[in-house]
Amino acid sequence: MVYITEELIRRRAEHNDCEILSLEEVSLHQQDIERIEHVDRWCRELRILYLQNNLIPRIENVGRLKKLEYLNLALNNIQVIENLEGCESLRKLDLTVNFVGLLSSVESLQHNAHLRELFLVGNPCTEFQGYRQYVVAALPQLKWLDGTEISRSERIRASQGLEQVRRRVREQEQEYLRRREEQREEASRRDKERKPDSQDDKENLRSAEEEEQDFWHTPCSFTPESRLEAHRRLEEEKNANRKEPEKKNKPPRTLITADGRVMNINEPKLAFSLTEDEENDAVVLDLAVYSSESADLKRLILRHMDTSLMDVDVQPTYARVSVKGKMFQVVLPAEVKPDSSTARRSQTTGHLVLTMPRAEGELRGQKPVPRRRRDAPSRSSAEDRNRKDKIPERLEVDPSKRKSVDITNIVSERSSGEDLQEKRDLTAELPEGFMDDPEVPPLI
Repeated sequence: MVYITEELIRRRAEHNDCEILSLEEVSLHQQDIERIEHVDRWCRELRILYLQNNLIPRIENVGRLKKLEYLNLALNNIQVIENLEGCESLRKLDLTVNFVGLLSSVESLQHNAHLRELFLVGNPCTEFQGYRQYVVAALPQLKWLDGTEISRSERIRASQGLEQVRRRVREQEQEYLRRREEQREEASRRDKERKPDSQDDKENLRSAEEEEQDFWHTPCSFTPESRLEAHRRLEEEKNANRKEPEKKNKPPRTLITADGRVMNINEPKLAFSLTEDEENDAVVLDLAVYSSESADLKRLILRHMDTSLMDVDVQPTYARVSVKGKMFQVVLPAEVKPDSSTARRSQTTGHLVLTMPRAEGELRGQKPVPRRRRDAPSRSSAEDRNRKDKIPERLEVDPSKRKSVDITNIVSERSSGEDLQEKRDLTAELPEGFMDDPEVPPLI
């Protein structure tokens, strides 16, 4: 059984900022409600109330809604029109497809002086002989009945033979009440057959599938009992389909393979960037703790997510971050120092920034030499051969065009004998009394 709760009304009052005291319109249709309650105390300002397509058997607890102008109770289980005298402003009442069989109960609407429209299409009372004439004569304030305007001449004719029509309507009501009693007994008998008391009855009971097929394919009277039974069966079928299948235990996710290869994993589907800081000789991982496709409100909440919901683990060759139980793992481009690594939240973006210094002795890859394009002009074969053999190139200079001094010919080439004779000549020219000091180096 579904009840009208404050939470239900607030959910239906989003257009009024979820405030119910000042609520003027609320729709509670298709909620499987079985009783009208609390609305007249919580929503005194209501002007429009939608309660169609529920399981409401009686009109009750609406007498305090003095400002109510439109009440929709179509597709319910109402059998009598009652308890609407307090709705002083009521202008439109919709009771389409209910079970109103006491046509005389429409006279209770005479106290609703502002009532202008009434819908009774699909009720048993509309099959009574003289139905429209009786309603038009009983409610002189009506302007429309079942979507058809009431003319002045029709109202005059209805008032002329009212007593005779009223007497005929009462006779038909008695016949209707007799049929309703038979319908209740039939519904009670079917209910007992569905719930056997003895063990013998249970053994003789047909299978549930056969009984279900018979219910939906066997014609029956349209009564409040049959409608409730159909609703009950539909709910049972819905609940049976709603049961979640047994969840299969997922195998644990492989973070590192058997041969020691580290896997790249991004379970939370986070945006990230992995860069190398050459200036500080470190590897930097910038990990967004929210999805870039999320809404602004979600980004604002996750931006200030508690750091305790994240677990960081840095290893020499990979970094691992657990965000709300979901694993993020990435292989690093170089070996790092885990003990010297730091993890901080960015003050501007809220991202998680891991700074991991590069390990000492880490070899950096050399930049590859760009290859010559195929369409580039080819050099001479000798030049290519010299470059291949790594032979240094020599510059050829024309001696006739040289203007610098030739230092190679400053000293003439003479024989050793001439040099010795020249030394003797110099020694012979020394003056008398010349003493040779051995500490003084020779002139030549």
